[in-house]
Amino acid sequence: MGSRVSVLIGLAILSLFVAAALLAPVLSPHNPTQQNLERDLLPPSTEHLLGTDKLGRDILSRLLYGARVSLLVGISTVTISLTIGLCIGSLSGYFGSWVDHLLMRLVDILMAFPGILLAIAFTAVLGPSLSHVIFALCLIGWTGYARLVRGEILLLREKEFIHAARALGGSSARIILCHMIPNLFPPLLIQATFGTAAAILAEGALSFLGLGTQPPTPSWGSMLNEGRQFLLVAPHLTTFPGLAIMLTVLGLNLVGDGLRDLLEKKR
Repeated sequence: MGSRVSVLIGLAILSLFVAAALLAPVLSPHNPTQQNLERDLLPPSTEHLLGTDKLGRDILSRLLYGARVSLLVGISTVTISLTIGLCIGSLSGYFGSWVDHLLMRLVDILMAFPGILLAIAFTAVLGPSLSHVIFALCLIGWTGYARLVRGEILLLREKEFIHAARALGGSSARIILCHMIPNLFPPLLIQATFGTAAAILAEGALSFLGLGTQPPTPSWGSMLNEGRQFLLVAPHLTTFPGLAIMLTVLGLNLVGDGLRDLLEKKR
């Protein structure tokens, strides 16, 4: 019961943010990039529910549009990383031998460095932009999926139904695609949930450092960076973007924890 409640609560939180991102043009009370220096640093009010920033832009509108950036980075990074990791992990685990050694040494090299530092280095070299953030996160994000898939494939290839498929003349490609990969869905789903949360945090960190989305595009990380110099006079500038990041990551972690408990009971 606890696992199901965790999943439902997490899905409810995520549904709110997904709906906010999709309906941002409809829900936003103001233009998120429109400046009004006469109304800068206003506290929450009936006209501006979450207040305004140092340039007089509506924080609620910027939060809604910032959700699009965070979810786009999270979903894109996980989709690309999972695809790469699935291909490399499957080849490494199924064929073994020198293929396994070569691919896993590549994984070990990349995992030897802190992921966020590599992401910072790549975005600093390539230049700050949303596409470069996604590229940098994918460049280091696929390694975890590759190791997970390799471990699962090593277990699956010794199963009786895999031996039966080989005995019936099934090709390696058919065995991997039709018999192995479908059995990887539960662990990959759990890993992808946590990976999305990690990607959203990484995007926020890179945007906070000025290496992510560039002004005037709204981003939760850049909103935190812009508001940190006004912590004492206008704490709402950092409070609401911080809460948005925290709740989104919390929702993903609740879903991941609940799914892990539910799916592991069935395996």
